[in-house]
Amino acid sequence: MEKKKAVMIVNIDPNRIGVLIGTRGEIKRKIEDTFGVKLEIDNRRGEVIIYADENVPPLELMKLRNIIQAIGYGFNPEKAFLLLDENYMLDIIDLKEKAKNKSDLKRIKARIIGENGRARKSLEELTEAYISVHDRYVAIIGTYENVKLAREAIEMLIEGRMHATVYKYIKREKRKYELYAKKLFLDFEI
Repeated sequence: MEKKKAVMIVNIDPNRIGVLIGTRGEIKRKIEDTFGVKLEIDNRRGEVIIYADENVPPLELMKLRNIIQAIGYGFNPEKAFLLLDENYMLDIIDLKEKAKNKSDLKRIKARIIGENGRARKSLEELTEAYISVHDRYVAIIGTYENVKLAREAIEMLIEGRMHATVYKYIKREKRKYELYAKKLFLDFEI
């Protein structure tokens, strides 16, 4: 049997290591079994070393990296495992690049989350993407079109647009996309 060697290091928020490991190691074990890898986790530094043999395809390693990162950015493992499906992707917005200072960062996060999480929930429902606001990052999981739409909506909120304007924009873009998809389908049928 081939010896596994370190192939990748993924750094995540040390506070999220417990979620990555899971109760009695169940999430870590599920990851190792699913991908045929071994994980070595440094709790203090938030460092995850992935050991794999040459039989693990590079695409699988990229999916694994994205799943670990998604958990690190605040998603629960169930949502992170959606990234096993090649139709799903992970996108990250670094809010520190958009904010001028700490109070600006706090204001931006508050706009995205909303009172009692209502804005984030509305964004998720309208875009059909999952959104996590963690530390200075906004992470998005979904299909390409849904992630693209969620990113555009979040950037509009960051720019200071009103929530109602952003929600109308999402609905308008979804209608355009649905009409385009329907037209494509009808053209294809002929």
